[in-house]
This record gives sequence, structure tokens and C-alpha cells, in this order.
Amino acid sequence: MPPIVALVMCLGFVIFLLRIDYKQVPKMSLALWLPTIWILIAASKPLGVWFPFTSRVEDVTSSPLDQATLLILFSLGLLVIVRRKLKWLNIVRKNVWLIVFVYFLFLSIFWSDIPFISFKRWIREVIAVLMALVMLSEQNPQRAMQAILRRTAFILIPFSLLLIKYFPTRGVEYGRWSGDIMWIGVTMQKNGLGRLCMISAFFLIWTFIKRWQGLDRAVVKYQTYAELLVFALTLRLLVGPTLQAYSASAVMAFLAGLMAFFVLFWMKKSKVDMRAIPFELVIVIVIFFGVVSVFEGGLATSDITGALGRDGTLTGRTEVWANLLPVATQRIILGHGFGAFWTNTSRMNFEISDAHSGYLDVMLETGIMGLFLISVFIISSCRKAQSLLYTDFYWASLWIVFLLMLVVHNVAETSLNTLTSHMTASVMFMAVISSSMKSDSNMRL
Repeated sequence: MPPIVALVMCLGFVIFLLRIDYKQVPKMSLALWLPTIWILIAASKPLGVWFPFTSRVEDVTSSPLDQATLLILFSLGLLVIVRRKLKWLNIVRKNVWLIVFVYFLFLSIFWSDIPFISFKRWIREVIAVLMALVMLSEQNPQRAMQAILRRTAFILIPFSLLLIKYFPTRGVEYGRWSGDIMWIGVTMQKNGLGRLCMISAFFLIWTFIKRWQGLDRAVVKYQTYAELLVFALTLRLLVGPTLQAYSASAVMAFLAGLMAFFVLFWMKKSKVDMRAIPFELVIVIVIFFGVVSVFEGGLATSDITGALGRDGTLTGRTEVWANLLPVATQRIILGHGFGAFWTNTSRMNFEISDAHSGYLDVMLETGIMGLFLISVFIISSCRKAQSLLYTDFYWASLWIVFLLMLVVHNVAETSLNTLTSHMTASVMFMAVISSSMKSDSNMRL
């Protein structure tokens, strides 16, 4: 099939899926497209990569086009929340740890070696929180979040397959040393595609089970079949072209999330106390495991990676950690400043763009203090989510699973060091929009 024909067919399929989304949430305002566009950019390549003629050669991720787009989204988002009356006191009270974390990122600018660049990167964090507030201002924030997750899957999954099969110069890469083929789709690298598929696959499973339970319904004929096709495409992209070219971290996090959800679902159906499993303790254990793995050279993860068909060094990650750990310990308390470590120089020196460990990257930028604050935010979010299990089981279970997938995925990949990452942003969105929900006051964890 000629690529142009495939492009037209893919575009038609995506338009059909978006019509389904419109009928699913017909009362959502046009303002919801602001966080939708933001998350689509966060989950895919920067605009400077799609349109390289607008970019500075040295940093396409901060191209004038990206900056202009973020400025427009920020301005429109600010206008929306100013016009809509939000309960600011309630928002602050229910998101204290998020606010403290973002404020600490701002303070870290003062000990950064590149304060102006750190400040610009911090502004991106503020924009991410602003997009969450736009969602919170919707009449039904939960349905707004579901619409964004659905739109992300409906748009990015089909186009990823299109790029891989018909536009391989955009959708396929090859290993620097091995030469192995790697699918990247609309993202920057295979682990980004794995993260996109991990989030989309679980959300679609969650949607199917809700529909099976009679809590959701198909709004048009063939909707379920169309969504099943998107789900099948998602799984195909998740497993990758070969055994050595899929994102093992994403698969591991997806399986962990799936297991947690079905345990919760079984407990609900069997009328077992869903508070019997302290998921916040599970989150703490995974975070501790991720930090220890860095300091112990990945010894704790060798058996798991072997089961996933990978070597015990986590495909070279242990060597990366060994090289970066002495740098992190030089400023172990406060780090090098938010967004101040990974510069063009450090990328050239270490021949890599991140530490392949969210916990190590947080320590590199904001030290043990930053790791503590983001961990407390995640743990407190898990506590709030678990308190909602008896008042809104499906929303609470989606939130808990996303939190679990986040901390598992960051054992061997990086997204925890910024709120602008697709996975971390999704968790942050859910935390903010849950400010409008009432938890079970009798909940005791």
C-alpha cells in the first residue's frame, strides 16, 4: 500500500475514533483540548523534531515552535481558570505535597550552574500543573481525565503504527552498537513508545471492564470493536519487533499494574476488605527497591530482567549507574539544581541522555531532598486513592495502578524527575482533579 494511502486511511480511522470520543463526552468544553494538546506533545516527539526547520540545531526540544506553543497553552489555560471560579483553599489543602515539591524545584534554581535554563524548565512544570487545573475546572473532572486518556490512545497509537510501517525514517531507529531495529512510533525512543502503550493498554482494559460491569456503554455502533482494534495495536507495539527490542520496563510495569487491578477487582467482587492490602506500603517498597538497585549496581534486578529475556546488567544500565552515582553523591543532599545536570556537555561526556533510573535522575538534579518530596507526594496520593475505593472503586483503582506503574517503570527508566513526562503528568493530573472528590471519612490505613 502506498504511504500516502495509508496516511489517509489512518487519518480517517482517527477521525472516526475522535467522533466516538465526542459522543462519549458531548458536554465537555473546548477548553479540555488545552490539556489534551499538552499531553499529546508530552507523550510524543517535541514539535521541534516534527518540524526541524523551526529548531535550533543544538536543542530541538526547546525550539521556538515548542516555546510558542507552550506560551499559547499557558496563556489560554490561565484565562480559563481565571474565568472559572475554583476553590483555591481546598485545592491547596489537598495538594500540599505537590505544591511543596514544585516550590522546592523553584528553590533549586538558586544553586543551579545554569539558573536561567533551570528557570525555563521550571516554568514547564508550572504549565503542567496549570493544565491539571484546567481539567479540575471542568464540570466533571474525572470524565475529562478519561477523555484525555482516550484521545491520547486514539490519536498516538494508530499514528505510531503508521510511522513504523510506512514512514520508517520517522518511526524506526536502530541500536547504536547492536544495529537492532527499534520501534519508536510518534515518540523519541522505544522506551517512550513502551510508556505510551503501557498507559493506553491498561486504560482500555479498565474501560472494557467498566463496560462489562454496566458502568459504561458504547455510544455508537462498532465502538467496542474499534476500541478492541486500538487495544490490539497497542499490545503489538508494546511487545516490539523482536525479543531484544521491546521496552522490558514498560512490560514489567504494565504486568504489575494489571496484577494489582485484578487483585482489587477480585477483592471487591468477593467482598473482601480492600484496605487489607496497604498499597502505600507497596509503593514505598518499590521506591526503596529502585534506589537500592542503583547503589547495589542492579544486583537486585538481575533475576527479574533474566525472566524478561534481558541480561542481568539491565542492558548496560548498571554501568551507567556506576558512572553517574559518584557525580550524584557529590551533591547528594540538594543535587545540581532542577534541569541543571543533563546539558549538551553531560550528554556528550556520558554518551547518554538520562540515567535510566528515575530515582537516580531525581538525586542528580534535586538530591535526596527532592527524592524525599516526590516520594511523599506519590505515597500521599496512593493513600488518598485507597481512601476512595469504597466511594468510587474504578477511579480509585485506576489511580492506584497508575501510581504503581509509575514507581515500577522508574526502576530502570526515567520520568520521575519532571511533571512534564507522560506517566508522571497523568498521575499528577489525577491527584489534582481528585481535589473535588470526597473520600471515605471512615478510612483508616
